[in-house]
Amino acid sequence: MRFLPLPAARRFSLDFCRCGLIGWCIECFWTGLGSLKDHTKDKRLLCRTSVWMFPIYGLAAFIPSVYKQIKVLPAYLRGSVYAAGIFFCEFVSGSLLKKHNACPWDYSNAKLNCKGVIRLDYAPCWAAAGLLFEKILCKK
Repeated sequence: MRFLPLPAARRFSLDFCRCGLIGWCIECFWTGLGSLKDHTKDKRLLCRTSVWMFPIYGLAAFIPSVYKQIKVLPAYLRGSVYAAGIFFCEFVSGSLLKKHNACPWDYSNAKLNCKGVIRLDYAPCWAAAGLLFEKILCKK
């Protein structure tokens, strides 16, 4: 049985939802592990996220379009491009949400923060996330 390709808009919508859900799961895992550093010694490893994060992570659905332009580059350069794009989206969305007192994160206390909405020390994590989404979304 052969499946017909999905129309572009439908494919993007499915990828957007998939990226939003995967991003939420990764964030839950990340923030849950982060609770190990919490001084309360809470062993429940509770995670924290926000509904606002779903559409922000969903924007990773644009990665296939970017990948088409950069697929000849080595992985570390593609990861750098993805990290830069993620920083841009995080800065814009964080700034907009902050204006409305709705930003679910605050990096103001981090050393390498920019206006409290991005952390430059997260660049390797965002590069890895971009490459992960590339692997999930792009047919090579």
